[in-house]
Amino acid sequence: MPLTLTDFNTADADDVRPALTACLAVPRWVDAIVEHRPYADFEALRQAADLPLTTDEIRQAMAAHPRIGEKPADGWARSEQSGVDNADAFADANARYEAKFGHVYLVCASGRSGEELLKILNSRLDNDPATELAVAGRELVKIAELRLAKAVTA
Repeated sequence: MPLTLTDFNTADADDVRPALTACLAVPRWVDAIVEHRPYADFEALRQAADLPLTTDEIRQAMAAHPRIGEKPADGWARSEQSGVDNADAFADANARYEAKFGHVYLVCASGRSGEELLKILNSRLDNDPATELAVAGRELVKIAELRLAKAVTA
């Protein structure tokens, strides 16, 4: 159940950490969000969430994300990937991506079609590993901000 911004601002830190961790499984990110409370409005909270991630944090957070095209059983990822209707095409593309980069393909999928997501994946195969990890990190933050909007309401 989402928290109001007022409840989020005043709740015990241990009570909001699970919701924040569900947004992005990076302890430093969660701690930063908690420590900067209270937020005047949701935009201030969103700006605080726009925190660059380290390489290790990106890798850690990726472990909590399902592959695009493989429908998760429940949770936010299921609704975020609702536009993906070409799972078979993703199986091969995901395998090529993971063979090259050593991690799952991460993209902010919300509101995008499966065709668009597959096109993005194929274009990102041209990246070198360091560039791709940085791109994945920025996508993680976008996903976290969308999830934060679901977890905390104005």
